[in-house]
Amino acid sequence: MSQSDTPKSAMVIIAHPDDAEFTSAGTVALWAGAGCLVTYVVCTDGNAGSHEPGMTPEKLAGIRRSEQRAACDVLGVHSVVFLGYADGQLEPTLELRRDLVRAIRQYKPEVVLTGDPAALFYSDEYINHPDHRAASLAAIDAVAPAAAMPLLWPELGAAHRVRQVYIHGQAEANVWVDISTTIEQKIEALRRHASQMVGWDPAEMIRSWAAETGKEKGFAHAESFRVITLERTESDD
Repeated sequence: MSQSDTPKSAMVIIAHPDDAEFTSAGTVALWAGAGCLVTYVVCTDGNAGSHEPGMTPEKLAGIRRSEQRAACDVLGVHSVVFLGYADGQLEPTLELRRDLVRAIRQYKPEVVLTGDPAALFYSDEYINHPDHRAASLAAIDAVAPAAAMPLLWPELGAAHRVRQVYIHGQAEANVWVDISTTIEQKIEALRRHASQMVGWDPAEMIRSWAAETGKEKGFAHAESFRVITLERTESDD
């Protein structure tokens, strides 16, 4: 299955600055270029992600927020929300779920993109970060059912029902998005996270990943998702 429909609004919920650029930024750029209003919600500032001598969490938080805004400018992202949780300590708490429900009710996305909370081993060479799993689980719990329940936390705004959830990094993908026209935007956005790219350019790896993903569907470059449809429209049939 391939997907060409563009939602009117979308929200990307991630643990750290740069997570979305590695995983779903080609789709984000494609949708934003077609008029979709995209909001990023970044749960932590990634303020433990440095081995640079003399770096502090406070200084790094400022750097990484600036880098994320710069990456979003490349992609055409409409707005960025930073929740400010501690990097490396994120848990799927009720507090985090409330914060995400507040954001969902404020921005009212048609689609939410996040990761797979169950993914622990993506390969024989990578263990998924606990923050990634925590952010993804909290995102899914905020979408269904919390944000859509009018009697739950009414002080956070009017209930909102998300139509679809796009899960990246899922072995059971059911949607492939052709990002052949936005692969360079994805790479350029990732390069904006300069504090994480010291001595390394991500272009070859990103092109290789996207080419491998697109191969079975005949796309030069693609991103794949498991899409959960919570509310159907005529275009979904």
